[in-house]
Amino acid sequence: MNQVDTIVAAATPAGRGGVAIVRVSGPAVATIAQQIIKKKLRVREATFTDFYAIEGEILDQGIALYFAAPHSFTGEDVLELQGHGSPAVVAALIEAIMMAGARPARAGEFSERAFLNGKMDLVQAEAVADLIDAASRTAARYAMRSLQGVFSEKIHEVVNALIQLRTFIEAEIDFSDEEIDFLQGSHVITRVSELQQQLQTIIANAQQGHLLREGITVVLTGAPNVGKSSLLNRLSGRESAIVTDIPGTTRDVLREMINIKGMPVHVIDTAGLRESHDPIEQEGIRRAYQAIAHADVVLAMQLAGASNQAVHGDWPATATVIYVENKIDLLASVPHVKKNQDTIVIALSARTGEGIDLLKTEIARAVHLQPAGEGIFSARRRHLDALARAAEFLQAAAAQTRQLHALDLLAEELRLAQHALGEITGEVTSDDLLGEIFSSFCIGK
Repeated sequence: MNQVDTIVAAATPAGRGGVAIVRVSGPAVATIAQQIIKKKLRVREATFTDFYAIEGEILDQGIALYFAAPHSFTGEDVLELQGHGSPAVVAALIEAIMMAGARPARAGEFSERAFLNGKMDLVQAEAVADLIDAASRTAARYAMRSLQGVFSEKIHEVVNALIQLRTFIEAEIDFSDEEIDFLQGSHVITRVSELQQQLQTIIANAQQGHLLREGITVVLTGAPNVGKSSLLNRLSGRESAIVTDIPGTTRDVLREMINIKGMPVHVIDTAGLRESHDPIEQEGIRRAYQAIAHADVVLAMQLAGASNQAVHGDWPATATVIYVENKIDLLASVPHVKKNQDTIVIALSARTGEGIDLLKTEIARAVHLQPAGEGIFSARRRHLDALARAAEFLQAAAAQTRQLHALDLLAEELRLAQHALGEITGEVTSDDLLGEIFSSFCIGK
């Protein structure tokens, strides 16, 4: 990235609206402001003014805000123009700014500059995107915690402890011939064990944060006419799927997003599983099996009281299967949950809604969703991978503590653990990783 460039983008979504914001960042902000605003702006003071094209035409009226480096979001000079939300006006304003010396910003480039200029670490930068993409209030709350540095602080605590322990070990190695006792075997064993426990707590909280960020996939499956589409409609709260008494009505997979205890859940309704000579229905059944293969939770549905028609399938090893006995209203039965070893059966009525809360509770339990806690924060898959590697290195370090004569190997395992944790906050990173992370951001953020 060429950081001598000045960049511009709309910071509000595309389309018509009451207000639109155009953001400019870089060394040429003052020069551009002179041409677009034609008046001197005071730092951090809102100024009502006209916005001009390079030719002198007034394009819009609105509020101009100037933030001087390094006291801005990006750490550079930043200009924000708040005008009317007409796409045509926004496009004309951006064109004028580009003619004055800026270039279009890449996706996430403002946040990327904030990271590179030390305004936030990589976890906080990613939390900006997570906050924008949050599908529930709970997910937004946890993204905000990461943005405020809760996740980063926990990582830094472990890293600082690793550095301190490595310092003593390195000193012991460097001064092994001196009569100086930097280390005590029991102390090293205790500290490594404490670090392992500390890291496991972080991993548990990160897993919950990842679950609430990414959500899970729940697939409805079973024979035709067992009520899969009715259950989809009941869970989504609207008539998403066509419901008829004709077998084979659902020919393709239908997807809906719902929220269970703050967790995004992708619910997929599939074609009824049966032998069919209809090529369209056959394709729907093929897609049903494809969806099942990628499910986190499979809801295998059958009619209540039809145990001889129980659904059996080659379920994916990573999925939890919940057997759903539907249409209890026809039997005047009550909703209930039966558990036998690893089998979960829920009796409910998709038509009346009886037992739906029981089903939601079991779905949350299936993925080990814990009650919202103060220690949870937004986390991504790459964070979990790095944490897992750090845990492996600490496990190897714990093995080395049993033979303290191999201090160089112990020091190396601790260094690798620190390196893995450094990848999370961006202290250790690569240009390829940064490009991958920030390319998923919004333009203008």
